Amino acid sequence: MNQTQFFEDFEALPPNAQQELIDFMMRLKQRYEKSASRLHKNTQHDWDNNPFFGMWKNRTDMVDSSAWVRSLREKEWG
Repeated sequence: MNQTQFFEDFEALPPNAQQELIDFMMRLKQRYEKSASRLHKNTQHDWDNNPFFGMWKNRTDMVDSSAWVRSLREKEWG
């Protein structure tokens, strides 16, 4: 359904049905605005002060991560 068809169908509805559709659209808009707001809030992090990042920076065995993974796989899977 394209916009033109939507508006034609909307105009063909009786006024009370048009109002129901408008109310429904407003509820959907509010729901998704709240969801987007919550998602945005949950993704804001202070990465510079997160202890997870940099926790392996002093590991000498992981200087070359590809070689480290390769050697781990060889040990585990022969």
